[in-house]
Amino acid sequence: MTPRSPLLSRHGAVEGGGADAGVASHYGDPFREQRLLAAGEAVVDLSQRGVVTVSGPDRLSWLNTLSSQLLLDLRPGRSSETLLLTVQGRIEYAAHVVDDGATTWLITEGGEAAPLAAWLDRMKFMLRVEVTDATEAWAVLGATKALPAQGEGAVVWEDPWPAVVPGGYSYAIVDEREHPGRERPWFEYLVPRADLEAAVAATGLPPAGSLAAEALRIAAWRPRPGFETDEKTIPHELDLMRTAVHLAKGCYKGQETIARVHNLGHPPRRLTFLHLDGSQHTLPAPGSPVLSEGRTVGRVTSVGHHYEMGPIALAVLKRSVDASADLLVQDGDEAYAAGQEVIVAPDAGQVVGRASGFLKGPR
Repeated sequence: MTPRSPLLSRHGAVEGGGADAGVASHYGDPFREQRLLAAGEAVVDLSQRGVVTVSGPDRLSWLNTLSSQLLLDLRPGRSSETLLLTVQGRIEYAAHVVDDGATTWLITEGGEAAPLAAWLDRMKFMLRVEVTDATEAWAVLGATKALPAQGEGAVVWEDPWPAVVPGGYSYAIVDEREHPGRERPWFEYLVPRADLEAAVAATGLPPAGSLAAEALRIAAWRPRPGFETDEKTIPHELDLMRTAVHLAKGCYKGQETIARVHNLGHPPRRLTFLHLDGSQHTLPAPGSPVLSEGRTVGRVTSVGHHYEMGPIALAVLKRSVDASADLLVQDGDEAYAAGQEVIVAPDAGQVVGRASGFLKGPR
């Protein structure tokens, strides 16, 4: 369990739930907070996140052998994203990665830090690495712009999304230049947990709640571990091949599945953006089934209320679902009409290629 944030003592703070328990979901005005955060005029308390550190001279070469991303030449201050996969290529852990020249910092979901640190510790063998679950000592502060007040020596992860990083591949139906993620630059600063209030005060910006951050994330089509992922998820389904997988690096666990799906087929499911009917003044719960012609074809994974678009969601659907089909989200007795906006292309011939931006034909 991550410690409860001191920012919850601020006037109007309402604590979040689930994976965002321990921080404020909002401070009294969620839509205003969201507008400010989108404009770079607010910061968000992400101290519910987990932090794992890896130090020692072998840290990057060792992490490189274990994970999906090429980390051998990760320079100090450069950001990356990586996955630890099962033998079947399913996502087991996901981490935001930044190195400061002496330590590699892994930012995870709060509940993943301890098991990830324990797993990494078992994999050390005789290598010169030291793994620490640093969640109790370090907190994360999010923003949509750089925060110079944190100082030149600050450790900050800059989200590569939605760029297609070297070695990556886009499974999206839109070109990178048209991707809505371009409207959401994202920075995660590591600050000593004891100094979290001072770090927020130093920015001169008000705090926004997790509801604001989540709505912007959903609008950017950005998957979140534990939300869009389940025990069967492979990276292709969520378009994570663009930022978290290097197709030309050396061997790692799960690589065979990654290569086979990429070269011979298409993932069995696809991430989709949903515009929800807003007439009911409520939102369906994550996990609610998505129906097409009375049949369950997927599930809602994340839900938010965007300050411009209204009720929105991410959902994981069967690849075979018609991209033009009318969908219905069923949450108990409530039903919500949902319009699709395709993210991961249902057909391989519709996939937009790598960082060059050229259209990729059928494989």
